[in-house]
Amino acid sequence: MATRIEFSKHGGPEVLQAVEFTPRDPAEHEIQVENKAIGINYIDTYVRSGLYPPPSLPSGLGTEAAGVVSKVGHGVTHIKVGDRVVYAQSALGAYSTVHNVLADKAAVLPDAISFEQAAASFLKGLTVWYLLRKTYEIKPNEVFL
Repeated sequence: MATRIEFSKHGGPEVLQAVEFTPRDPAEHEIQVENKAIGINYIDTYVRSGLYPPPSLPSGLGTEAAGVVSKVGHGVTHIKVGDRVVYAQSALGAYSTVHNVLADKAAVLPDAISFEQAAASFLKGLTVWYLLRKTYEIKPNEVFL
């Protein structure tokens, strides 16, 4: 058994409930992660409130976490059981003790980075990279705030 935070109706924090569930085995190209730390992002409040409604209710919450891979689905070759990973942009449900994630949404986590550091910064780091490399590439000697 595992535990996740989910909600069955939109609203404030009072709609969140801890629920026991049996995790399914990872599908093809997925990994199963035993989360050690989760990333909490402002967009999670939008999902919970219904501003960005989830595909269906009840729904899990969160898309970012870090932990240890416990199972690997068919077709996954770059990540193995026991690897420390961080992931972002998963399907909703990262606020859980166990979460299945597409392997291409995960990165192997170096030992020098804690689960807490990774879960708190991965999505924010991806956002900064996107803004500074894809939206507008900063040039040498250019000033930016």
